[in-house]
Amino acid sequence: MARINSDMGGARKPAPWSVADFYRLLAAPPALVLALFFVLPILGVIWRGFSDPAPGLTNYRRLFADGPYVQSLWLTVTTALLVTVLCLITAYPVAYMMARARNSVQQLIGALVIIPLWTSVVIRSYAWMVVFQRRGILNQALTATGLVDAPIHFIPGNVAVYVGMVHIMLPFMILPLVANMRSIDGRLLAAAGILGATPVQGFLRVFLPLSMPGILAGSALVFMLSLGFYITPALLGGPRHMMAAVLIEDQANRQLDWGLASALATVLLVLTVTVYSVYVRLSSRVDGGLAHGR
Repeated sequence: MARINSDMGGARKPAPWSVADFYRLLAAPPALVLALFFVLPILGVIWRGFSDPAPGLTNYRRLFADGPYVQSLWLTVTTALLVTVLCLITAYPVAYMMARARNSVQQLIGALVIIPLWTSVVIRSYAWMVVFQRRGILNQALTATGLVDAPIHFIPGNVAVYVGMVHIMLPFMILPLVANMRSIDGRLLAAAGILGATPVQGFLRVFLPLSMPGILAGSALVFMLSLGFYITPALLGGPRHMMAAVLIEDQANRQLDWGLASALATVLLVLTVTVYSVYVRLSSRVDGGLAHGR
């Protein structure tokens, strides 16, 4: 009888929206904007690398056959790697002190780290040009103290590029490290000391392994951002330090070789995706090892 009444009652009422349906609706406009203004342009660049001036692998053959292009890619990777290592060495003690400091000191250090992010990369690069130029502050200090007899040509040069990039990338290394270090229970180091470990042993065997997620996150972020750096190498490095982004701009705007520029951009994109994939794999292994107490 109940079944007959339900059939006679007409069509069933539509099921109410779930929370998942509401979230999908909210995500639809950003996904559409991302597809139109990010995914499609990237696909267009990839397609142009294979189709301009003629369909095929001509641009990639030129890219890997000519010495300057291979040297530029190698210089890009080595520069990004060196900047990542220098940022990690510089940022780790700062992040450790910031994570273990009191609130007032922590806020002061945090302000010193974050405030440079409010300044344009162009302005900071030009500031380093003032420091490193022939009659800049650094050369004046070196000649005044008698350490050198004549001004040193820092610009264009690798040292100026490394210093400028480390200065710009340092907050992107410090912030993930601080976020990770603040989640580490300080009582673990005290327990290691009670069990007979020295401060150095407690740091190497307890704190450093627990901070590996922050190290991996900061290193991956700095390395991937450094691969596409343009302004600082162009201003401080000049033709001697032509990284891939600088070479892409030169091929597209000066040589008008959009096919080769697109191919080089595609290779840079593949490098970035590869680095991110390696980071995800290593991060999952580290998280799994920490979860099992290894």
